[in-house]
Amino acid sequence: MAILVFLLPLCIFPFVFVFFKFVNRQKGPSSSTPTNWPVVGMLPGLVRNAHRIHDYITELMSENGATFHFKGGRLFPNMDMLVTCDPININHIFNKKFSNYPKGPEFKKIFELLGDSIFRADFKLWELHRRATLSVINQTGFYTLVEKTTRQTVTTGLVPVLEHYVREGTEIDMQVILERFSFDNTCRLFFNHNPCSLSKDLKNRVRCEKALSESVEPLLHRHIWPESIWRLQSWLNIGNERTLTEASEAFDEFFHRRIISMEEDNDYYTANNKVNVFTVFKKVYEENCGNNIDFSGDLRRFLKDTFLGLLIAGRDSLSKTLTWFFWLLAGNPFAETKILEEIENVLSLSSHENPMFFGVEECKKLVYLHACLSETLRLFPPVALELKSPVEPDILLASGNNNNNIKVEKNTKIIISFYSTGRMERVWGKDCLEFKPERWILAGGGLRHEPSFRFPAFNVGPRSCPGKEMSFVEMKMVAVAIVHRYRVRLVEGHRVSTRGSVILKTKHGLKV
Repeated sequence: MAILVFLLPLCIFPFVFVFFKFVNRQKGPSSSTPTNWPVVGMLPGLVRNAHRIHDYITELMSENGATFHFKGGRLFPNMDMLVTCDPININHIFNKKFSNYPKGPEFKKIFELLGDSIFRADFKLWELHRRATLSVINQTGFYTLVEKTTRQTVTTGLVPVLEHYVREGTEIDMQVILERFSFDNTCRLFFNHNPCSLSKDLKNRVRCEKALSESVEPLLHRHIWPESIWRLQSWLNIGNERTLTEASEAFDEFFHRRIISMEEDNDYYTANNKVNVFTVFKKVYEENCGNNIDFSGDLRRFLKDTFLGLLIAGRDSLSKTLTWFFWLLAGNPFAETKILEEIENVLSLSSHENPMFFGVEECKKLVYLHACLSETLRLFPPVALELKSPVEPDILLASGNNNNNIKVEKNTKIIISFYSTGRMERVWGKDCLEFKPERWILAGGGLRHEPSFRFPAFNVGPRSCPGKEMSFVEMKMVAVAIVHRYRVRLVEGHRVSTRGSVILKTKHGLKV
């Protein structure tokens, strides 16, 4: 009987989709709002636009006052959801009623791959994660280690690889280069291990790094497709679900080795007062195991999940932001020129000098570069959307929809599109789709601050990323190293668009 529950939607859905693909006229070519069909609801419109899901959601938000109620119909009732990008709603959910909006059961089902990591944790477990992460970042010498590690990975990994391809005169995928650089850099920073995923031979891949790249699209598909379909795929071990299973195995293998190595090196780090994530999180587990904290496994499982979360946070915020940064810079040579002028003036560098001998304090002085990175994050936040579910019924107050109240029931699935927030005219003005770093610089030359519910690139409220400042240091060091040495230009005819994934990647890479 349970198998029939899975098989029935799977058998029906392809025919439903093909039928509506050809007969659905919706509301004309000027409207993105899907028709609410009998039985199947709005699902045909959603699936038809799955290949451009982030831009499609943005169009829905623009047409419907930044909040839209999507209906899955009688056949797929679990697909009913509220989609919003309204800063008023975001502030309400992430700040004012924070305790009422945990990740929720839907999020935990979709992201079961992340285990007990901070991204999937709620309540007491999340608080433990956040306190422990902050204690690592606040350790004496942490930012010195960030500077040293990033400088070493740039000079011994990134620059030699780029120089090799410059000499060869062959095109490269800058997105792949930056992903592998960020993977190596994050592993060196947190786990004292260089996996050497970035090398001149890009065909060789570290299995864990490959799994991180390949798992982001299947995770988004879990948001779009009915649960019965992806559960059946998982049971049959096919398609996207097989990709996630293989990714889980790769993560287990990688972190099993890292944890054993860190256990062996623990005494050295403790004796020499070194930054040590192993000791911090081991202590968290041992002090709270059996103390009303719902850990899903033993110490090693907790450490594996925790380290996976740290790796994802470090790798994706850095690599995705820089990928989009260089794409935007290639189309805005004026901004590139201003960055070069700032590098030469603030860091006192001429065009032939090594730009790597600067650190946190010098990074703070690079105002225009900071503005360019902020503008990149506004348009292309690394995490494109968030999923929430209220514990108790609530009322959302949307500025759109004629200021009507929106009642949400317990466990309602709420999708918050951070990608769309940065592209709303009502939030950022008529030039919201333009790359305009100047919007981040005050008349007096300082940087403009925007509240996180308007600029959710590093999440919002209590869940704001504790590594935000570290990310800016890393991004600036890498950006300076590349901009100072090279002129990054797209391969002629190469089209760049967003990929349908939770982490905002380019669909076809960044060929330069």
